[in-house]
Amino acid sequence: MLSYFIRIAIIATSSYIGYYIGLGTQNQSKGIIVGLVAGLVINLIEISLRHIKIGHFVGGLAGLIAGTIFGYLFVMPLKGFLDASYDTVLMVSYAFFGYSGLLIGVYRGKSLSFDTIIRAFKGHESEENLKILDTSAIIDGRIADVCETGFLEGVFIIPQFILQELQHIADSSDSMRRAKGRRGLDILHRVQKMSDLTVRIIEQDFPRIKEVDAKLVALAKYMDAKIITNDFNLNKVAGLQGVSVLNINELSNALKPVVLPGETLKVFVLKEGKEHNQGIAYLDDGTMVVIENGRKLIGKHVGAEVTSVLQTTAGRMIFAKPSDNNNR
Repeated sequence: MLSYFIRIAIIATSSYIGYYIGLGTQNQSKGIIVGLVAGLVINLIEISLRHIKIGHFVGGLAGLIAGTIFGYLFVMPLKGFLDASYDTVLMVSYAFFGYSGLLIGVYRGKSLSFDTIIRAFKGHESEENLKILDTSAIIDGRIADVCETGFLEGVFIIPQFILQELQHIADSSDSMRRAKGRRGLDILHRVQKMSDLTVRIIEQDFPRIKEVDAKLVALAKYMDAKIITNDFNLNKVAGLQGVSVLNINELSNALKPVVLPGETLKVFVLKEGKEHNQGIAYLDDGTMVVIENGRKLIGKHVGAEVTSVLQTTAGRMIFAKPSDNNNR
């Protein structure tokens, strides 16, 4: 509501200034109109600037300046040959190279943020391929296997507040949580010893932010880094705030072999399902196979013909029926 009053005040003030200037020329009506238009233009500029990222602005300004300078340097050696047309060619050169520099600067500046500019003024080096490890990804353990394959590179960032959370889990009175915490610390040691990876522990913290997930998102935005996690909610929250996320579960699901309806799988029926007469089996990668009329096959290795595949955010489920070969 306050912003509306400010905008109305700007329009009223500019209209009054226009009226006051018009008194000197005995043309108050035109002065009011000019002032009113000026006030509206100021408000439109203010609204437009809210949707322009600082990276676009800084990059565009730098590109415009660089393009203009290049345009001048390009035409200056030709001054003796152009004579009377020199000024015209110079203006055309300014327009062409300045506009080209503006476009390139706006495009290249999209990755800049206020935080990266502040860090540059502080003397912090700009790094690429920064990845922040979340507690869930560390405890899961598969991140170490992925790193050993060489598919991930760059600098791995471990914030102190993540280490503290791991230590708190490792010191838990609950034996299950304690085992998870200790496994997470072992995974960190394993990743740290990999020669082709750089693991950096940083002290950066956000005392005003209490939640660890919120701190991770704030740190990722500050460092222009990606978050490696298994946490579905963190994945969604980070995505809404423009932070890139590498989800180990999504990677695992993407790498699972494609199974098509009609294919036959060799599985071991482990237990009964939730619905009547269902049997449950699992593939080597952990994918659940629900077998209709498979309850009587519990404890046996059987052939199962795939009828459909259900892909969810939690993973993949395969629905099948006993193969005809089981009856032979």
